[in-house]
Amino acid sequence: MAKLAIHDRTGAEVGKYEIDPAQIAPRISKQLIHDAVVMYQNNLRLGTVRTKNRTDVQGTTKKMYRQKGTGNARAGSRRSGIRRGGGHIHALRPRDWSYRLTKKALQLATRMALAARIADNEVTLIDQFAFPQPKTREAAAIIKALKLDGATVLVAMPGYDANVHKSIRNMADVAVLPVSELNALNILRPQHLLFTTSALDVIRSKFAGKDEAEGSDGQAAGAAAEEGAGGQAASAPAAENSDPQV
Repeated sequence: MAKLAIHDRTGAEVGKYEIDPAQIAPRISKQLIHDAVVMYQNNLRLGTVRTKNRTDVQGTTKKMYRQKGTGNARAGSRRSGIRRGGGHIHALRPRDWSYRLTKKALQLATRMALAARIADNEVTLIDQFAFPQPKTREAAAIIKALKLDGATVLVAMPGYDANVHKSIRNMADVAVLPVSELNALNILRPQHLLFTTSALDVIRSKFAGKDEAEGSDGQAAGAAAEEGAGGQAASAPAAENSDPQV
């Protein structure tokens, strides 16, 4: 059980928040988190690179000199990849690097990443993070009061807040996202996470509901399996009695 300190806008501690990382993710698989992060990074690649091969570069296709008798190595086109000004031997072409893991795997990787950050004490809680109007100066003052200045920070909100978004978007090392848009990459990329208590409540309620649903599905499957096994056991003697007498 982790006890996270709750701070106000001035950086003073105003309470404690108890949360069990196992409630978010019962176990942490580094391989699954790695696979999810690599997928997100691959999907960010534009894939628009292109270089010229020997058919694209300019130059004649005439043989440079006769095949024999010159003492030089035999050579053909000036556009060969081994000559200056020639084309690339393995020329790069535009390609799509994107691919997708399964939805459940990505959701589980997000939960594992968040549980790992909480267990490593890399999450700071604030009671509220709201502005009546966009104010970058006030947002920067809060970040400094929480002693998070100089580090890359992700601010997680329970939902989209236009004033918070506009207050933070001009800060170089600070980003803001609603809880619904969190994934393994943007949870692990910053050096520190800043959550509001309401955002963490949303995450707990969301994952608790999934755990209950998974648990009920598992119990239903177990009951069905037991009923099936009992039915087979009850029908076994009948099957033996139904055999013809020899």
